[in-house]
Amino acid sequence: MIFQFWGSTTEEVHSSVVGDNLCPDATLIATRSITVSAPPQDVFPRIRQMGFGRTGWYSYDWLDNLGRKSATRVHEEWQSVQSGNKIPSGPISFTAAIVDAPRHFVLEIKSLGKKNPKLHFTLAYELRDDPQGTRLVTRMRSQIKLPFGRLFEKLILGPGDGIMLRRQLLTISKYASSHNPFTKGER
Repeated sequence: MIFQFWGSTTEEVHSSVVGDNLCPDATLIATRSITVSAPPQDVFPRIRQMGFGRTGWYSYDWLDNLGRKSATRVHEEWQSVQSGNKIPSGPISFTAAIVDAPRHFVLEIKSLGKKNPKLHFTLAYELRDDPQGTRLVTRMRSQIKLPFGRLFEKLILGPGDGIMLRRQLLTISKYASSHNPFTKGER
């Protein structure tokens, strides 16, 4: 699958990431990583504020933010996200399943049956110390229990998420590495 392990070391691919236990029977797992030249406390606020109608997703804005440019700075008004809060993503919402600043942020979607969901998706962000600043390791886990669910994961979800997340990580790294996180006057 395209970008399934983009930027990740073998150790990162095989090690556990926060939130792995939320979707234990995942049929699709992808790990993507990047080194950011900033400490975790400067990277985490950019992740915490993500969302449709908020600061965007730092990816291809024409697709995941309806053309509205993602933020280039940290917005203090979006820094109060806690575990259990809803994070808008267009027609659906994620739940912030784990928020542990400045190290862990996990988004989750469970739908079509909360106890035995037909769609279960998690996206974890783990910020690890690195000599250059932060090693940002992400883990996507998915299980779709619908007709053609595995085919959808393999042909659409996996590659699409890989392309979008690669761009997201590059953008987060760019802004966190080059800007004061609370710069005023920018979106």
